[in-house]
Amino acid sequence: MDLLEKLQALADIHVGGIQLGNILSALLALAICLAVSRGLSAAIRRMLGRAKKLDPTLRGFLQSAVRILLWVLTAIIVADALGLSTSSLVAVVSVVGLALSLSIQNVMANVFSGITLLVTKPFEAGDYVDISGKVGTVKQVGIFYTVLDTFENMRVSVPNADVTAAAVINYSAEPVRRLDMTFNASYDDDTVAVRSALLEAAGQDERVLADPAPMAAIREFGSSAVSYALRVWCRQEDYWDVRFHLNELVRELFAQRGVKMTYEHVNVHIQNGP
Repeated sequence: MDLLEKLQALADIHVGGIQLGNILSALLALAICLAVSRGLSAAIRRMLGRAKKLDPTLRGFLQSAVRILLWVLTAIIVADALGLSTSSLVAVVSVVGLALSLSIQNVMANVFSGITLLVTKPFEAGDYVDISGKVGTVKQVGIFYTVLDTFENMRVSVPNADVTAAAVINYSAEPVRRLDMTFNASYDDDTVAVRSALLEAAGQDERVLADPAPMAAIREFGSSAVSYALRVWCRQEDYWDVRFHLNELVRELFAQRGVKMTYEHVNVHIQNGP
């Protein structure tokens, strides 16, 4: 018996119902797959590392997804080398994947919505946003949740699926923001005097921008007062400080000019009988 026949006889030996030759082929296939997977993972890691604008969370998710895919492919290749039916293995993987996706469909919806948010970037960490009435500063955009810090120092976690389905207002997207304020004055007060006081208040705050210029005008005629609108522009980071300061300035100037800041009230006139 020559060497080739001896090797063939050795390969025909069965170990647990599997030929020794198939086991050796499977081990070789496993070694090659591991080497290729390691090389591909390193290449993808370097490629993602060069994408400076890519969110770190998304980068980690993509790397994990690639690793899982490579392990699944390795398992199929090794099973085929062992002489096992890969079609049944693929079917099992498909069934398990389908059952898993149905059981965690809400979780997966949040995951894909998180990827959408990380890619499209409607807002970033540090932006002040309004997401369907949930208002706060974005702390983190994760795979499952978008985390907001509110003015009340509360942390709100909004499911990403709800974020992508909602109308999102990003107040930090532009460097300059318009501030709209409303003040009530008596019908007896002169319109020019009221407007002059409002514009003077805007001029006394150096954070109010000169261009676009501040504007003051009658907003509407109420049941017990005339409503005036004051519109100014300021930098995004000065918005709330300017609002609070203008309230104080307008109150002081109205008092100096004798302008009455009216409120809802009812005048009752009692008339004596004949």
